[in-house]
Amino acid sequence: MASVEELRGKTLSNMLWKLAERVGAQLVSFVVQIVLARILMPEAFGTIAIVNVFIALGNVFITNGLGTSLIQKKDADELDFSTVFFFNMALSAFLYVLLYFFTPLIARWYDNAELVWVIRVLGLQILLSGVKTVQQAYVARGLKFRLFFWATLVGTLTSGVVGIALAYAGAGVWALVAQHLTNSTIDTVMLFFMIRWRPKRAFSGKRLKPLFSYGWKLLVAALIDTTYNDIRTLIIGLKYSKDDLAYYNRGKQFPDLISTNVMTSIQSVLFPVISQVQESREEVKRIVRRFIKTCSYVMTPMLFGLAVVAKPMVSLLLTDKWLFCVPYIQIYCVVGALLPMQTANIQMIKAMGRSDITVVTEIIKKSVGLLIIFAAMPFGVFWIAASNIVYSLFVLAVNAKPGKKLIGYGYLEQLKDLLPALGASALMGAITCCVQFLHLGNALTLILQVAVGVASYLLISRLFRMESFFYVKGLIKKFLKRRKA
Repeated sequence: MASVEELRGKTLSNMLWKLAERVGAQLVSFVVQIVLARILMPEAFGTIAIVNVFIALGNVFITNGLGTSLIQKKDADELDFSTVFFFNMALSAFLYVLLYFFTPLIARWYDNAELVWVIRVLGLQILLSGVKTVQQAYVARGLKFRLFFWATLVGTLTSGVVGIALAYAGAGVWALVAQHLTNSTIDTVMLFFMIRWRPKRAFSGKRLKPLFSYGWKLLVAALIDTTYNDIRTLIIGLKYSKDDLAYYNRGKQFPDLISTNVMTSIQSVLFPVISQVQESREEVKRIVRRFIKTCSYVMTPMLFGLAVVAKPMVSLLLTDKWLFCVPYIQIYCVVGALLPMQTANIQMIKAMGRSDITVVTEIIKKSVGLLIIFAAMPFGVFWIAASNIVYSLFVLAVNAKPGKKLIGYGYLEQLKDLLPALGASALMGAITCCVQFLHLGNALTLILQVAVGVASYLLISRLFRMESFFYVKGLIKKFLKRRKA
């Protein structure tokens, strides 16, 4: 096993690779989505949002549980990987067939006949997930995240070209179907050729049992989490129009470009790293604490800044037909700012082998969350979205509670580490807001607000001598020094 110092070096390197992969992919995807949003009508995006809910639910059974078990198990070997691969392939085929035959019922439920073949075609992603999950576990265990960078970048670029070309040709919603499916296919095929692992003709029920014993709890937790996260989309799609769903979904996607993708990037590395040092309570606490402080320092000002510039940005990039999504952007910027503390605790609990705690906390959180959603439903789409802020504040306390017992890092100490970034970002946002009173055009307002936001945040960090400012500055210097060498 690598020493602590070697592991820290690998952690930084792989976090940078994973972050580069997500940032690169999302920048390309962001440009593609802007072009597609200007060509296609909102209802096409509303249709895809509904379809993605059902595909995401199917993918939960494949991507969570056994794949995570392979990463967490210290002595996982070729037989473990092959066993999980063949089990996943059989499960993904079963789930796709189930989805295929249930699509007419879903289409009648939403009174949209177009959904039948859109779901059946886009649902092929479930079959690809059966292969890709084991590939991802292999890459994560070996901390070889640079492979994700190249596979994802090529897939995103190619699928973007395909989607835009079909949109210009008048393919409508099928342009988005082709884009999503092309991306998943290329990503999986490239990983197949880039990694050395190939499944052996071997399967062991004896090996599957302990992997399943750990993984089924994470699967249940992930299923609860995914269902809850998508329930707003299901409710809005059923109760309101596809346009309403498109505005909600588009508004959520902008903050997700920052929050969810940054969190996904770092937690992908955080989980295997903590798994390797899970016996050392002090080292786990050090990693988790650094994660919360650094992520919140980097991510929170980006989200608060996005909330401030949302209106001129949407008007400039997507045209005024999408302005209804602005309030949702601002709501999910607040939700995203609370993610570092939530994510760190979840990954810590999972990596230390306590999948039982994960299930219990998910049941508690989602039970309360459903009550919050149902209470907001009568008041409209805005309040359905805004209820997520109340839920996120509740989740902070629930996720942090096990940290006190497991690693001696409780709620109040975590909140103390999170507050400096929140305070500095709020002050930066207030300063940036003042630019709008100059009544400049959208383009000039947007450029000036970004410049003022960056400058004021760095100045605030320096004046108040924020510890994370100097830590990030040191990381950048170290990285540049390595690249130069």
